[in-house]
Amino acid sequence: MELSDREKRLLDEMEAALLTEDPRLVSALSANPAVPSRNRIMLGAGLVLLGLVTLFGGLVSQITPIGILGFLIALTGVISAISSFTPGVGAKAAKKPRSRSSLSDRMEKRWDNRGQED
Repeated sequence: MELSDREKRLLDEMEAALLTEDPRLVSALSANPAVPSRNRIMLGAGLVLLGLVTLFGGLVSQITPIGILGFLIALTGVISAISSFTPGVGAKAAKKPRSRSSLSDRMEKRWDNRGQED
């Protein structure tokens, strides 16, 4: 059953009101659930293993830059694997700027509403 034009308009108005009242709720409800990427986890695990091998290779050969490089490779692997579990790490979340009223605007509103508080 299709919605009538009036119902569609009311639904759009309710969505707009919800967006202005609570943008956090809207973004939480519209966000896709985080599904870890299997390829990214495997890439991260591979980088960790490669980094550890390189790190120990640098320790055994007593060449400090190779050990540092191995540590950085392993760290990159850990970050890659962890970022597959958290949504929005690699992508920027679109945020709507809040409309902030200045102090003078708020004081003026309070002044205008001073007689209505009784």
